[in-house]
Amino acid sequence: MGEVTDVVGEWVAFLSRYCRRELAEIEREFPFKRSLYIDYQTLQASGRSGLRLADEMIDRPGKATGDIRDALRQVSIIGEDKIGRINIRFHHIDRITGIRDIRAYHITRFVSVKGIIRKTTEVRPRIIEAVFQCPGCGATVTLAQGYGTFEEPENCPNPECNRRKLKLIPGKSRFVDSQKVRIQESPEGLRGGERPQTLDVEMTDDLTGMIAPGDRVVLNGVLRSKQRVNYGTKSTLFDIYLDCSSAEAPEREYEEVNISEEDEAAIRALSREAALYPMITGSIAPSIYGNLEVKEAIALQLFGGVAKDLPDGSRLRGDIHMLLVGDPGIAKSQMLRYVVQLSPRGVYTSGKSSTSAGLTATAVKDDFGDGSWTLEAGALVLADMGVAAVDEMDKMAKEDRSALHEAMEQQTISIAKAGMTATLRSRCALLGAANPKLGRFDAFVPIAEQINMPPSLLSRFDLIFIMTDTPDKARDTAIAEHIVKAHRVGELILQASAGPLSEGHAELLAAESVAVEPPIAPEVLRKYVAYAKRNINPLITDGAKEMLIAYYLRLRGLADDNKPVPVTARQLEALIRLGEASARIRLSPFVEARDAERVIKIVDTCLRQVAYDAETGTLDIDKWTSGITKKKRDIIRTIKETIKDLGGDDGTARIAEVVERLAGEGYERDEVQEQIERMMRFGEAMQPRRGIVRLI
Repeated sequence: MGEVTDVVGEWVAFLSRYCRRELAEIEREFPFKRSLYIDYQTLQASGRSGLRLADEMIDRPGKATGDIRDALRQVSIIGEDKIGRINIRFHHIDRITGIRDIRAYHITRFVSVKGIIRKTTEVRPRIIEAVFQCPGCGATVTLAQGYGTFEEPENCPNPECNRRKLKLIPGKSRFVDSQKVRIQESPEGLRGGERPQTLDVEMTDDLTGMIAPGDRVVLNGVLRSKQRVNYGTKSTLFDIYLDCSSAEAPEREYEEVNISEEDEAAIRALSREAALYPMITGSIAPSIYGNLEVKEAIALQLFGGVAKDLPDGSRLRGDIHMLLVGDPGIAKSQMLRYVVQLSPRGVYTSGKSSTSAGLTATAVKDDFGDGSWTLEAGALVLADMGVAAVDEMDKMAKEDRSALHEAMEQQTISIAKAGMTATLRSRCALLGAANPKLGRFDAFVPIAEQINMPPSLLSRFDLIFIMTDTPDKARDTAIAEHIVKAHRVGELILQASAGPLSEGHAELLAAESVAVEPPIAPEVLRKYVAYAKRNINPLITDGAKEMLIAYYLRLRGLADDNKPVPVTARQLEALIRLGEASARIRLSPFVEARDAERVIKIVDTCLRQVAYDAETGTLDIDKWTSGITKKKRDIIRTIKETIKDLGGDDGTARIAEVVERLAGEGYERDEVQEQIERMMRFGEAMQPRRGIVRLI
């Protein structure tokens, strides 16, 4: 008994020294502030007794909590009536246990787990102290309620009354807010093909409603077990859940990537390399030959721009979105998969097999929420602060693709399903891949007509790359050599794993593997990206600012009253984001003129591929963003005016006459015919009778 008193005395000393201010705050603000947070690291650092108390807190958390309540009575800052209703919470535990490493040994011990919140239920009251009254004699009895099944008294406490059925009085019972969440281990630490494991967590009182699906958190609490019951039969198997004590949100980007002091020194040394850009470009999918502009753009996307929160509350995204449109067999999917492996946080999904609910979030009704609706996070929410790679974007259903609009520009996902309204964060860079509509590219048809995607989605991409597969003897020879080398290296590695290689084969492996070995190892590059995103927030210098504005104005200057608009403000924002990413690669605190020069070259290449209108010889951004060039819009306007001129009282005109008149004005017959058909298809005109057209 003396030992218990000593432990309480040690807790009294600790609380008096480190928690006096917090206790006074709880006394003053109770019941709005009713949780006492004890920092585990402060406890450990408070001397030998602190170490002993910290160990007891991990091994026997129930006893430690009781001792702290006894100590609070002795400290006497907080009134006796409030002590029983205060939550004792521990946080900043330095020992994190992996969800898949939890074993029977951990039951009733204090553990700390880290991961992504996968599902949450609504916040509901849970009874913790039930007051029952006998309907006959009026005697009352109070029963404490645990987690799970509701317990009732067997009979009336009055010996003279033999009633068995007592009535619950909710008004006198005590309730606490309760919420159930499911945490899933982070996908970064998984080996290929492993299924992420989950753990159910019970949140109570002031912890409820704090976290949403998709949040990356560290949850601390006591691991408890609950016996399985199948159809009334008790099983020998038990389910485990975490009784949460505290929740911490790691705010820094890529918290899960550990960078030691040696790593930091290596990263700094690498940033001073003269050939840094070619090295990073060469480290992205080295098994794929060429495509250097695409790889350079992917490098910029990995590093990303800086997200900004403005004084008026609006947010400017820093993530760079990129689309690769190319002929089949040009290694788009391989590039996407490599980027997901390389990104410290990446999610890969294929458009054909993705639904809008799977990409954003879904409301589900299952046993997890005891039959009520729960919210489950999708791929774009899980890729928050990372890269989401969506393959086969052109094959996605129209309704599913519309889910991407908000995620790309506002970087949030709003859900209004089954009576639940929520906004989840999706601050990810999107890397998409698509095939042309007819399988291969036709050089004579505008790009927007060949991509089976709405212009509103296309305009949200900062960069669109056209990857065509055109025969070229010198290039084809180099690709063939590269592919054969990659296969030979793979074969030699397999042989080496079976037994030692001959001298000739060992030399061949060393010589051939140079072609497919990245200049920077993937683990090092991953840490480099994480370090740059965490610590470098570059500022645009005056020189870079003038270059970017001059380029933007030069393109805008190509337009006059009769010429198309070449670029919009969205392209200028893309230039700024790319410039910041270029400075981040060098770990530079400033975006300099050389960064501006590099990104102008990339954006110019993109615009010439996707927005060049061969008929007018100018850049026309409408060709990219709306699929209709200015010239086409002019034809449509002229057709409408002609139909109105030729239309009789009922507004109808003969299609042949409309075509003839416009042919006389210099328009192509086929083009006029095609535009009239397009107007009918999109509901701008109708055909009441064969050969007759009328505007709607």
